[in-house]
Amino acid sequence: MERLPFITGNWKMNKTVGEAIHLVRELKSAMSGIKGVEVAVAPPFTSLYAVHQELEGSSIGLAAQNLYWEEKGAFTGEVSPLMLKEVGCHYVIVGHSERRQFFGETDETVNRRIKAALTQGLKVIFCIGETLGEREEGKTFLLIEKQIEGGLRGLGDQEMRNIVIAYEPVWAIGTGKTATPEQAEEVHRFIREKLEKLYSQKISEEIRIQYGGSVTPENVKGLMNQPNIDGALVGGASLKADSFSKIVRFKEL
Repeated sequence: MERLPFITGNWKMNKTVGEAIHLVRELKSAMSGIKGVEVAVAPPFTSLYAVHQELEGSSIGLAAQNLYWEEKGAFTGEVSPLMLKEVGCHYVIVGHSERRQFFGETDETVNRRIKAALTQGLKVIFCIGETLGEREEGKTFLLIEKQIEGGLRGLGDQEMRNIVIAYEPVWAIGTGKTATPEQAEEVHRFIREKLEKLYSQKISEEIRIQYGGSVTPENVKGLMNQPNIDGALVGGASLKADSFSKIVRFKEL
């Protein structure tokens, strides 16, 4: 079936509010008239509201980079799904490898965050992926299976319709190394087959699976030509309007 390509720019811990506004204005100009692709950007928390105001009336969606699973309370330094909704977020990234690596995220906490986001009407970009050591030990598929089962535990068909999966091999994030289109496709196909076992063929065919890991204007077309790659979760290349808009316009490259 035809799945609408989805390109998301994850700005990570970059861009002050002023810089974020400037980048969004450039993006709106560079992406005017684009059809047949969904686009979102994920600025830091501090810039979400300002970016939301700049994006009003445009086709670019707003994503947050993380959330906590409680609505409110004594959780110093955390941000709730209600807060993200209020500042205009449509999506939230959950389980990014940097959250797992540096901040102790587990499959269980990822699952709690996903459920909290969905309860408040946010759509989720659910990240999974293996480290270089795990790939070299031949554990890629075991790990991907574990992360899918743990992260999606307790979710039904209806909830799955509000989830996008992002496969990001940890060894390719910010390293300049990219999985070859064939390597990425092999894992994307495995993810889709796993979703069919857990849910149904219909769900597995509907769900979009992004690739993340040093995506650039130079390699995006080869990745997007693969039958099971439905988009990209873009890091460094999303911080400049020129490179990000070229990735979004991958069909023209």
